[in-house]
Amino acid sequence: MNPPTLLTRRLSLKPCELSDYQDVADMWADEAVVRHIGGRTRDAQDAWFSQLRNRGMWPLLGYGYWIVRERRTGVFVGEVGFADFKRGIEPDISGRPEAGWVIAKSAWGKGYASEAVKAAHDWLDDMTPGRSTCIIDPDNSASIAVAQKVGYSEVGPTDYRGDPVLLFERFSAGAGKS
Repeated sequence: MNPPTLLTRRLSLKPCELSDYQDVADMWADEAVVRHIGGRTRDAQDAWFSQLRNRGMWPLLGYGYWIVRERRTGVFVGEVGFADFKRGIEPDISGRPEAGWVIAKSAWGKGYASEAVKAAHDWLDDMTPGRSTCIIDPDNSASIAVAQKVGYSEVGPTDYRGDPVLLFERFSAGAGKS
């Protein structure tokens, strides 16, 4: 599947391109950005591999990640999308879309995360209705609020690679719990 472009009032969500690399690498190198996302920055190579992975999920899964930019200025905002990371956590969340978002520090406090995550979920509800999940650091109140705004409910605590996380799930309109 070719990744679609999504537009909101203020943002564009587009598939990543080679030209997005430096913005992605700079964001993942920022300690403030990763504080609640594993707590470890990514070096240039890891940022590159992440970008390749995010783009490569589309033809395999029918979903993946978008690069988010301001529509008016083209300024980089972050990444939003879905994956199946085969995390090996309990309960197992493999085989369904796992939502994720990361916003560059320069874009914090503007409501961009909520706007982009809503657009991504509106698309998901049309294309792959059903259950989606996300995991969030228990101290990341901003991301928990974003998740709740788009309909996620907390399932409970679990851990990922030895770190505590909260597991959330969401059912698209008309999708029953299974």
